[in-house]
Amino acid sequence: MTADGYPLTPTITIPTDAELITVGADGTVSVRVPGDNTPQNIGTIELARFSNPAGLDARLGRNLFLETQASGAPNVGQPGLDGLGTIAQGFLENSNVQVVEEIIQLIIAQRAYEANSRIVQASDEMLQTANNMRR
Repeated sequence: MTADGYPLTPTITIPTDAELITVGADGTVSVRVPGDNTPQNIGTIELARFSNPAGLDARLGRNLFLETQASGAPNVGQPGLDGLGTIAQGFLENSNVQVVEEIIQLIIAQRAYEANSRIVQASDEMLQTANNMRR
């Protein structure tokens, strides 16, 4: 099972007495059990690529997607082969959002809104003055 509680397909069962779990860049999952210093291969994690990733359904949330007719069928394979990525154990995935850039863009948008608001206010005051002159 993944950390989110969703099962891997095909299923990989980790022995309850496992001392060490290792996931290789090629998706190979190995465990070391007490009394045996040689790691045992217990399965392989496969990766899937879709011809149209934008067509995947993201209603599940938490970075989980559902296949749709628009996404096409998954091309499943071993990590590192046929253009699929690799797996890195012990790493966190970086965000694709540049926080500093987004804050800068937010400040720029806020300043532009303030400037436009002042222009509208000044225009309103000028029209009010023009209307009062006619009286």
